[in-house]
Amino acid sequence: MTEKNEPGQSGQPVDDKPANSTAPADGDELGKLVNEYEVKLGEMRELLLRERAEIENQRKRLQRDLEQARKFANERVLGDLLPVCDSLERGLAVQTADAASLREGMELTLKALLKVAEGNGLKAIDPVGQPFNPEQHQAVSLVAAPGVAPDTVVAVIQKGYVLNERLLRPALVTVAKAPGA
Repeated sequence: MTEKNEPGQSGQPVDDKPANSTAPADGDELGKLVNEYEVKLGEMRELLLRERAEIENQRKRLQRDLEQARKFANERVLGDLLPVCDSLERGLAVQTADAASLREGMELTLKALLKVAEGNGLKAIDPVGQPFNPEQHQAVSLVAAPGVAPDTVVAVIQKGYVLNERLLRPALVTVAKAPGA
């Protein structure tokens, strides 16, 4: 039969301390770890708050920049139009102008205005002789046009305009109809 050794029976001295005699040292280490993690947690919270504040500042800065961009988006165009306005005012100030000089002044002013418009991405659509394109032209009427292919633009009533490859206004046109139609 096997005997069970009770403490003190095997000849070994009995120790009243628990088997893990380093328990107080482990408690100190655990306390140190908790304190270390609390410090790290505080640092992370502070970092998170700083990052949130930085994001909020960037959002406000972007909003302010966007507002400024909207406010002054036309600044360049309007600055370019000032000489055109000056030309018109000078033309109106002339008291003794004849029709020919007024016409010449208007032509020069129109040329300056079109130059400003083109410089800012505006292009005229003048499709005479081209096939009708419903994406850029609006047909006002169909006319018989001998010697012209059907669905060809024969006259422009009002020019159309494209702004940076985007249709701003379609050209109003007269289109040749098919013979017998």
